[in-house]
Amino acid sequence: MGSIVVCGGGVIGLAAAVMLARDGHRVTVLEGDADPAPATAEEAWGSWRRTGVAQFRQPHNLFARFRRVCDEELPDVTGLLEKAGCVWMDYVAAAPPTLTDRTPRPGDEDLRFVTGRRPVFEAVFAELAEAEPGVEVCRGTKVAGLTTGPSALTGVPHVTGVVTTSGRRFAADLVVDATGRRTRAASWLTAAGARAPQEMSEDRGYVYYTRFYRGPEPPRLRGRAIMPIGSISLLTLRSDNDTWSVTVFGTSADHALRALREPRVFERVVGACPLQAHWLDGEPLGGVRPMAGVIDRLCRYVEDGRPVVTGFVPVGDAWACTNPSAGRGLSVGVLHAQVLRHAVREALDDPARLARTFHARTDEVVAPFVHTQITADRFRIAEMVAVRDGTPAPAGNPTTQALLAAAATDPDVFRGVLEIALCTALPPEVLARPAVRAAVERHAGAVPAPTPGPDRARLLELLAA
Repeated sequence: MGSIVVCGGGVIGLAAAVMLARDGHRVTVLEGDADPAPATAEEAWGSWRRTGVAQFRQPHNLFARFRRVCDEELPDVTGLLEKAGCVWMDYVAAAPPTLTDRTPRPGDEDLRFVTGRRPVFEAVFAELAEAEPGVEVCRGTKVAGLTTGPSALTGVPHVTGVVTTSGRRFAADLVVDATGRRTRAASWLTAAGARAPQEMSEDRGYVYYTRFYRGPEPPRLRGRAIMPIGSISLLTLRSDNDTWSVTVFGTSADHALRALREPRVFERVVGACPLQAHWLDGEPLGGVRPMAGVIDRLCRYVEDGRPVVTGFVPVGDAWACTNPSAGRGLSVGVLHAQVLRHAVREALDDPARLARTFHARTDEVVAPFVHTQITADRFRIAEMVAVRDGTPAPAGNPTTQALLAAAATDPDVFRGVLEIALCTALPPEVLARPAVRAAVERHAGAVPAPTPGPDRARLLELLAA
């Protein structure tokens, strides 16, 4: 068994640490933020300082893929989430009224999942890690750089551990970067003599405005959780302990949206959206929380079969991150941690093979979810800009349009679209099914019905009133 250092004590870092420890490895987690996880959900939400996570109090979701991976790798997690007040979500039961065939199907149970607010389920993973004998969590410990030793592959630096800002050194057979969107891995690697990973990065220009609520009767979902309405989109999510969130997002260049920082304006806009207005019927938990500067990014650590480094791998958002409104980050991240666990099982004693195996399986199993989201982000931003500027909207992918249109009435397509949204299947897999393919062909040329809500002129009136 080996010694592994995980840089970053968020959900994905802790999940990876516990998975690896349960295979017998000694795992040390180095977390820059000093505060330990609080004991209760209220304390986690109200007072836990996690300055290292920019989106800590923004909406998050734990999709069906997250539950599936945890059931396979960390079977105690779902029960701990329930104990913390997280709630079960069943989007099949919340099917739109246009779907008249509501007969249960095999596999419906697999689409259910447990979710909540980020501070609450991060506290659950902190509890899980603290109780795991093979895991040591060092909070308030920031990584300054990497240590290296003899190369395992000619001409490629080999990482043998990390050094912290206090000068302490941690030796490791493998260093895992789970520091998230703000990773400093590129500077660590170049300082250690390695090439920086190849990075694809695009700033989509999204800006988010979110408000959380609490009430005895959580709102019912009427339509999809995320719905486009002209130059904005609305995201509505159930959370833990009788809480929920409403998010309005658009392009950061749409300066009129800045008025959404004012709670009265925010509620006026949401109140004008018939499918979401009832989500305002609760006690606000603070004001409107804005967030911008979100990028889509993907890093490649192996090119043409040659790693830029051995003994060091990224996982989750440190490897790739996308538009958070889709809620995929943690589900894709825990899938990536699962891929890492299996690669380490096979090749920890062969650093070059481990690097190649892990990145090949990342490309095969995890990267398609990232590429799918990047494509969706590009199209949605183009739509928003066109509505804002009064220019012709971009033409949508006809297959995607037909798929979404068919989902309103066809139970097989509806479930397939849910599988795509919940990260349990990719679009090509769903579209290859005979029943789905036939339904899409029947709906060729169709487009999804528009979401009711204010047009651009009315939106501007609501923002300015």
